[in-house]
Amino acid sequence: MIVKNAWICRINNTSVEPVFGDIRITDGKIAEINEKPFNPSKDFSKSSGGKDTLNADGRVVTIPLINFHDHFYSRLAKGLLIKGKMDSFKNILKNLWWKLDFILDEEMIKASAQMAVLESIRQGITYIFDHHSSPQSSAGSLEIIANVMKEIDLRGVLCFEATNRNGSELAAEGIKENKDFVEKNSDDIKSLLGLHASFTLSDESLSTASEILKKYNLGIHIHLCEDKVDKEESMKNYGASPIERLRKFHLLNNKSILSHGIHLSEKDYETICEFGCAIAYNPDSNLNNAVGLARLKNIPVEIQILTGTDGMHSNPAKSLKQLFLLSRHCGMSFDESFALVKRIYFDQFNFIKKYFQDFSSLNIDDRADLILWDYIPPTPISKDNFLGHYVYGIVERPVHSVLQNGKLLMKEFQLQFDDSNYNKNIVEQGHRLYNKFLAE
Repeated sequence: MIVKNAWICRINNTSVEPVFGDIRITDGKIAEINEKPFNPSKDFSKSSGGKDTLNADGRVVTIPLINFHDHFYSRLAKGLLIKGKMDSFKNILKNLWWKLDFILDEEMIKASAQMAVLESIRQGITYIFDHHSSPQSSAGSLEIIANVMKEIDLRGVLCFEATNRNGSELAAEGIKENKDFVEKNSDDIKSLLGLHASFTLSDESLSTASEILKKYNLGIHIHLCEDKVDKEESMKNYGASPIERLRKFHLLNNKSILSHGIHLSEKDYETICEFGCAIAYNPDSNLNNAVGLARLKNIPVEIQILTGTDGMHSNPAKSLKQLFLLSRHCGMSFDESFALVKRIYFDQFNFIKKYFQDFSSLNIDDRADLILWDYIPPTPISKDNFLGHYVYGIVERPVHSVLQNGKLLMKEFQLQFDDSNYNKNIVEQGHRLYNKFLAE
């Protein structure tokens, strides 16, 4: 496979250095990068160049996107008729998400995963950290998701969202699903220990989770202070803040993802720094749920910042752009906001290597994981202005083509596999879910 006439945005230490040229791919790796002068007046061919050639025609190639906090199980939740109140975060959970996840069965789980991976590929995402929930169908649920991802060569880190909100028996089953899945890990699908949020987890469950974490050397993936209710109910019921409870049970480490992190104190930040956890921000979801926004100016530089979508969509590039705009809105200068974007870009690159050491930097001998954006830089692009192109140009355009391990998953906006059975199943299971949700 050859990708020709592309702006190849390689990572070199702490900068992104675009070079123009061709990429030759052999056995799933970047075998050669042939740099050549860029001639803006050159008449590029409209042809893709044949089966084994992808003509970028002056477009931009970057590393693939990573979704650090997704909820595959939410994908079929479109247009549902909700009966209860939606006037607070807890009511949103009770009357939509906790009602929905409780009725999911194996067929719905599979369809949800199929919809998520199709959407993800179209957005250039080939690495996904999913936070799954299906309390009545926990056993084997992560393997269902893993099989869908493996069918089309995506990589990911999966976990089951353990919670006591449905009783101790189902909480134990959720924790067991995390434990059982660890033993099924592979080079492409790995594990975190999934927990819902402090206010829905008992001390007994956290203690059991701690034993599993220690035994298998895992990190946790948890909702942390997404809304004030997490801290309020944790203090009321357990006499400690969410972070204090996680610390007490030795659940914090540098492999862990703490999602949302909206209502954190200075002391909370200090604890997160101490243990090296990362925070995954999901600004679109936070805006949708009216839970508040991250205080971006307050985040210590020692904390790695990741982007997620919380299952609301499949576009973490959109989440990054939203964080940039929110930073400007809250008074950060352009220099500060661009510094934030650069920090997030490299925090994500460095964090993913904790799980996939061979994640590509688009250099020779790297895995051939890359995405081609439908963006031709209208002005010169270099390491000095890459972020300006990225924020205002690249992420505003659709993804043109996706390669994973040298294999084309999407070429010129067309998926390179038959998704008709996926779509048929998605609609069938979506209708089942709709009717079951309505009947509850």
